[in-house]
Amino acid sequence: MKEATGNARLKRFRKDIYMNREYSWLLFNKRVLEQAQDLTNPLLERCRFVSIFTSNLDEFFMVRVGSLCNEMLNAPDETENKTDLTAAEQLEGICSYVRTLYTMRGRYYARLQRELRTKGIRILSEKDLSDRQKKMCGQLFTARILPLLSPMVLDAKHPLMQFESTRDYMLYELEKEGRRMIGVMKVHPGLDRLYRIGQGEKVRLVPLEELVRMFGHQAFTGYTVRDKMLMRVTRNADFDPQIDDMDLEHDFPEIMKQKVDSRASQEAVRLETDAEGTYLWDFARKLLHLPARFCFYDPRFFNYRFMGSIGSLLPEDMKAPLCYKPFTGAVAAPLSGPEGLIDEVMRRDIFLSYPYDSMEPLVHLLEESTTDPRVQSIQITIYRLANHSRIAELLCRASENHKQVTVVIELCARFDEENNMYFADKLREAGCTIIYGMGNLKVHSKILSIVLKEGEEIGYITHLGTGNYNESTSKQYTDFNILTADRQTGEDAVAFFQNIAIANTDFHYERLLVAPETLKPGLLACMDEEIEKAKAGRGGHILAKMNSLTDKTMIDKLEEASKAGVQITLIVRGICCLIPEIPGKTENIRIISIVGRFLEHSRVYVFGEGKDRRMYISSADLMTRNVDKRVEIAAPVLNREIADRICNYLQVMLTDNVKASRLCRDGKYRRVETLGDMVDAQAYFLAEAQKRKS
Repeated sequence: MKEATGNARLKRFRKDIYMNREYSWLLFNKRVLEQAQDLTNPLLERCRFVSIFTSNLDEFFMVRVGSLCNEMLNAPDETENKTDLTAAEQLEGICSYVRTLYTMRGRYYARLQRELRTKGIRILSEKDLSDRQKKMCGQLFTARILPLLSPMVLDAKHPLMQFESTRDYMLYELEKEGRRMIGVMKVHPGLDRLYRIGQGEKVRLVPLEELVRMFGHQAFTGYTVRDKMLMRVTRNADFDPQIDDMDLEHDFPEIMKQKVDSRASQEAVRLETDAEGTYLWDFARKLLHLPARFCFYDPRFFNYRFMGSIGSLLPEDMKAPLCYKPFTGAVAAPLSGPEGLIDEVMRRDIFLSYPYDSMEPLVHLLEESTTDPRVQSIQITIYRLANHSRIAELLCRASENHKQVTVVIELCARFDEENNMYFADKLREAGCTIIYGMGNLKVHSKILSIVLKEGEEIGYITHLGTGNYNESTSKQYTDFNILTADRQTGEDAVAFFQNIAIANTDFHYERLLVAPETLKPGLLACMDEEIEKAKAGRGGHILAKMNSLTDKTMIDKLEEASKAGVQITLIVRGICCLIPEIPGKTENIRIISIVGRFLEHSRVYVFGEGKDRRMYISSADLMTRNVDKRVEIAAPVLNREIADRICNYLQVMLTDNVKASRLCRDGKYRRVETLGDMVDAQAYFLAEAQKRKS
């Protein structure tokens, strides 16, 4: 029966060679959750995947479900361009499938809870506590939690508070002097999510939600509690960042701040409760104007993010065997010596593969550039920065040292808007020239341009990458980076920043493919070359790695290439709207997804083999938003040695039989069969990096 239901659901989200974008994303997040049961991961890392799954799902509801709710109101009859589903039909399917994910998460949590117990770590609920432990919990609640709770009884003088997005609240059905009332209590977001009680070798942990359930009623002195319900609301976070660029009277950061602040009052798109069908459940649902399909029940918790912080409450000798071994990226010997990095890059191209290679050489290059008299200007695109960013500090220092510094900072980077506004102010105060983007196009490119002058000679150093200038994510995301002194690339980089400054997209670059004008046509032209090779009997190969594949034009071109006999291999971590291996249509396309310790983030597009091979690294996925609606860069890999190294990375990934799943022609992902030795690509690259360090 379950199999039949699953097939019916898949059929609804699939048409011909296409899979619905939202359903494909949910399948990706399911693969994330499945890592919680993958015994090749240490126990606390498996707990962390439950946290990551939950965080991902929260953002999905805020952004994608929020966007579909907007579409359902504004254009109810419009359909998406691959499976012809309306927004309402997609929402119905999403809500149905998410319930199965909630059930799976609950089952996995129970298994992890049992396994933690075997290691001396117990996560306790009220029924598990002894009388002595309940007394300890009560004392803890009174001392550390109760002062930060905000209780309110709703009446004419105490109107209903605004339920903030993804914050926990307790609702109480109260009675006093024969009157029935509703009590509301906000759980302060600054409270710890887990508390350790007692001493000794065994670790006993009690989640915040459990403590509030047990003792929260104490905040309503003088009332009789008839019922209670823990709840959490998720609100629509999808807003239109576009503004009238001709409006010079308004400050763009201030406009963006107002739009970000508006998220708190956007309509609700999800209600999570630990009870359902009760008076309080009806009250909350009607208050939020939410149909029942947007309401989800979980008797345990909603914010499973605490699963990622269990290790912080453990002694080190207990924690260490349950986590991945600590790792720092390698720094090749020529990049760590006393000689300057500027001169090293001027001699040869440098390749860095995060997190296996450290980001330190790039940071040191920027640091050297702040004082080197040859450096005249530094220009960089910023999309997401670390909270404590050395990159930002060095850009400020360079400007203070009278270097010409231009920073293109994207204020519309979702959920990083406030962080980017903060750094934009700091950089401006230091004298940097700040540009917020190009028209209504997000600038998602990853490029750094350093211009040098020695005598009458102008030189260039250009960094091109697939990931952000973010020291934190460089240790968690896999990204490719090239530092080069190639003159033509450097001249393209300078022209790129000049065009950003004057909002000009209509420009041809000698080396770079730049969206929205030349990136998509450039990649399509490369595909056409492989199609012509295949038709002429000279082979034809496409190998690509990306986060997501959704653009219909690109998908249709890949189908055309497959029909012509081009052999196509794709590594697509997340959303993939193309169904491979369909006879007569996509039979020459193989697609795998790798979900492991690190988030696969690099984008690489390779066309042909041997001497005819053309390769690009890029900031862009093959999504319509990237290739048509953003400023993105695809940079050719001109250095043969670096191109070979990248190809080796891709080939190792294609042999992965530990973390890889294969997308099959029935639209389902299946773990790659283990034939022979087990190959975990990320573990392999870690071992190789360790050799480079020794």
